Amino acid sequence: MALTGNKGEWSEIYTLLKLLGEGKVYAGDQNLNIIKNLFYPIVSILRQEQPGKLQYIPYERDVVIQTAAGEEWLRLPAAVFLDEAESLLEAINSGVKTFSVPHTEQFMQKIGCSVLKAKSSNKADIHIVLHDPRTKINSEMGFSIKSQLGGDSTLINASKATNFTFRIENVRLQVDDVNRINGLDSNNKVFDRYNAIKQLGGVFVFDSVDNHVFKNNLILIDSDLPQIIASLLIKRIENNETNLSMLTKILGKENPVGYDVDYAALFYEYKIKQLLTAAALGMVPAKQWLGRYEANGGYLVVKKSGDIVCYHFYDRNRFEDYLFTNAYLERASTSRHEYAVIESKNINTQIFKLNLQVRLR
Repeated sequence: MALTGNKGEWSEIYTLLKLLGEGKVYAGDQNLNIIKNLFYPIVSILRQEQPGKLQYIPYERDVVIQTAAGEEWLRLPAAVFLDEAESLLEAINSGVKTFSVPHTEQFMQKIGCSVLKAKSSNKADIHIVLHDPRTKINSEMGFSIKSQLGGDSTLINASKATNFTFRIENVRLQVDDVNRINGLDSNNKVFDRYNAIKQLGGVFVFDSVDNHVFKNNLILIDSDLPQIIASLLIKRIENNETNLSMLTKILGKENPVGYDVDYAALFYEYKIKQLLTAAALGMVPAKQWLGRYEANGGYLVVKKSGDIVCYHFYDRNRFEDYLFTNAYLERASTSRHEYAVIESKNINTQIFKLNLQVRLR
């Protein structure tokens, strides 16, 4: 039966072939530009396959595939891997939804790859032993692969767990108003419903993070994050802005948490970067997180051009800047995740929920 996958899944195989062919991976700046004088030589790439654990080693002009016992299983010219990567790139760019790539599948079988996505219980999509020229150390690290060949990748997935509840204060909405507002159903219905409540005198006051696990994960990162994210969701609507770095500047000026005004902008930026880093490397909203980074190497980004840039966790500032520059808020399905509807929390309190979803450009 032919292997089928979407553009993101085939991008994992593309990454394997491309990196083995080149034998190194370049670092990227915050705007996804390659830093030509900063690269990491690849010592080996590790995959768990049906024959067992295989080690793919760029060696001079060849790629040597070894078994777990260290025996040479296959040797091919590195140029072959680059040719196969280029062929797969064309197939990915022309693919729609899920598709098969028979030519690539034949080559995968030849080099011992039986699945598109290597088995993993965490956020690491590929395990690479890199040589760091500065420390002279070879380290095995797990990297998450983000591909621009398909749609924008998700950093924090929307779910009911990422709902934030706000109390509607300063007004008691009548039944007719509630039904009318909840019935607004344009493409901008979250915006329309929010503003309809405001026009009637409603004031939104953050009440809670719906999911206690996500709440605890946020507090573990920073105790102010629940309030900061709630403020971000409000400012996203009020300013019709989705870019996270721009919204953070707005928070810095308005300072909803009340930090020292001389440092407020830096505080908000720092705390949001910590959230993005945690989400990128290990934290999942509805799963208890203990602060461990699972994709401990960082990110590999497959650009639309086919170039691959590395955001190594050792270069944490550059990694955080990349996330912060490219992250944006996106509106998820209101019906699926049950938010943006006026509800009664009790006889005296009406509430309205907003949802958090973060993507990377």
